Amino acid sequence: QVLMSLHEMFPAVHAAEMAVQRNPRSWDAWQTLGRAQLGLGEIALAIRSFQVSLHIFPMNPEVWKEDLSWARKLQVQQKATKTESVQALAKGEELVQESIPDYDFESDEIVAVCAAIAEKEKALSAAKTMVIVSASGTVETVTEQDNCPATPDETLYIRAR
Repeated sequence: QVLMSLHEMFPAVHAAEMAVQRNPRSWDAWQTLGRAQLGLGEIALAIRSFQVSLHIFPMNPEVWKEDLSWARKLQVQQKATKTESVQALAKGEELVQESIPDYDFESDEIVAVCAAIAEKEKALSAAKTMVIVSASGTVETVTEQDNCPATPDETLYIRAR
């Protein structure tokens, strides 16, 4: 309980588990374990621990009214939140699917754009370009022209395409 008050939840769960192992019939050890598990957000495990505590000492009003009822409220809220997030995700997917336009890939504009891109690619491939990387690691892009047959010294450079 001291570890929980210091917000040290992992050590608190570990200490409560050790207390339950040493005395499995201790209702307050199970109650403390359930509270520590709630501190970690493990609602289903906490409910189970509170149920074991109530099984050992069914007349404990603190576990009935405070711990178990609080844990069940959290569980209902968690299920509602999961349902809302799943619905929001599904709605988001519907919006994404609706927002994709249906293109006519045979329209004159699309064909003209594709032809222009192909012509540009042809012009770029006709120009002989080289990427020259020196031994020191510097990179240089050189466009070779037909009237300029001089190429860099092969011993100093690595030719890359």
